[in-house]
Amino acid sequence: MKPFLKWAGGKYRIVEAIRRRLPPGRRLVEPFAGSAAVFLNTDYTEYLLSDINPDLIHVYRTLQLHGDHFIDYCKMLFTPENNTPERYYALREEFNTTQDGWRKAALFVYLNRHGYNGLCRYNASGQFNVPFGRYKRPYFPEIEMRYFARKAQRATFICGDFRDVMRATQPGDVVYCDPPYVPLSATANFTDYAAGGFGVKDQEDLSRLAQELSERGVPVLISNHATEFTNAAYAMADVEYLEVRRFISCDGDNRGTAPEVLALFGVRSDDASKYTRWICK
Repeated sequence: MKPFLKWAGGKYRIVEAIRRRLPPGRRLVEPFAGSAAVFLNTDYTEYLLSDINPDLIHVYRTLQLHGDHFIDYCKMLFTPENNTPERYYALREEFNTTQDGWRKAALFVYLNRHGYNGLCRYNASGQFNVPFGRYKRPYFPEIEMRYFARKAQRATFICGDFRDVMRATQPGDVVYCDPPYVPLSATANFTDYAAGGFGVKDQEDLSRLAQELSERGVPVLISNHATEFTNAAYAMADVEYLEVRRFISCDGDNRGTAPEVLALFGVRSDDASKYTRWICK
């Protein structure tokens, strides 16, 4: 099932590769929930989904609690009258100023589907600032939202730092981490999906925590760009490389492939040696 939200770096296109690498367990823990593609396409008994973006988690909780009622309310925003630059920017301003949690959650869904390229971006003041997307007829993800609402009954959603979430895991948990990716170049930096960014120290903390968790019986799978930095950071993991088509560039003719890595900490291959494998998606 596809996520109901568009999301930069969403994992729906490689979810099969991720699913093959995820070990069995009772609960899947995702410290970087994003569009929740892995949650939607796996079958664990329980889920814990966390993200640093409070607007995202608020939408998930609202959909979990109110289901069809919330979906029907969101659908009312998807009208031809609201698919104009004037209405988009008025509703974006309302999103940035309203104190009504119900309304704000619905507007987040609207902005996600009407904004440029499905981006979720904030300025230094924490204001959502994605421009109008100019889609002829934005798709309302009713089927996807209803599926999410049903499966969310098995999940807990929290807003928090990945470090706290990972430290609270226990044996029986399986952790999947989809952090903001290490840039492939100095200009390809997509770390502003939430205030504060995600820098080198955060990447180092993530790999260190993954190793710590694996040593106490909690396997951790991390996806990221394949770079010299991640090759070194994930040296203690079993790694699989993928060549993945990119869909983030604003230049539609310049959306090529990029090497990615799936690094699994805590479950070694039979001969206890690190293996590598290349596949294309």
